Amino acid sequence: MKTESIAKNITVYITADSNSIFSYFNPHDPSPVYSRQLSQEFEKYLNNCIFRANRHSIIDYKVVCLSKIDTLFTGPLMEAIRRHYSIKKVLKEKEFKKFKKRSYYLLGIGLAVVMTCQGLLPYILSQEHRVHSALSNALDVFSWVILWKPIERLIFYWNPFLKDICLLDKMINAKVTVVENEKTSAVYSLSKEREIV
Repeated sequence: MKTESIAKNITVYITADSNSIFSYFNPHDPSPVYSRQLSQEFEKYLNNCIFRANRHSIIDYKVVCLSKIDTLFTGPLMEAIRRHYSIKKVLKEKEFKKFKKRSYYLLGIGLAVVMTCQGLLPYILSQEHRVHSALSNALDVFSWVILWKPIERLIFYWNPFLKDICLLDKMINAKVTVVENEKTSAVYSLSKEREIV
């Protein structure tokens, strides 16, 4: 019986050369390279690379440089990627705090309504009436209905937020490996010449 390890390695491959480096950034952003916004296509590529990642996945970047000069582009590119995911992480954490605050607020309102219904209304009606038992059963059902959604949200809906925050943190702190590939550079330039001819 073959068992798979829990931590799955995910490698994001990026080619850094003078021809492709500027396609990774938003062409309308006039900022310096290290603080530019990423292009939508490049962000989509990065998100597709980590689509199957979970909390236990190990994510790292492998930057392939076609020449030694192209290694100069890796620093600003990785800084822009990390900055991009840092901003996304801050926004996701704010969204998670808002979610928790709203869920606790709904739970508090639900508990207040239940305490009011269960605590005050039985004292208003005397226990000798038949209406009292019917009203008591109706209040029990109403209490469960009003508390169901806040409890469900607090128990089950927080996990996707934590997963997203964990993955964004892994994208920010992922290990970067730079590979200089002279042979690929020669093949790449030959294929470009063939396209031109």
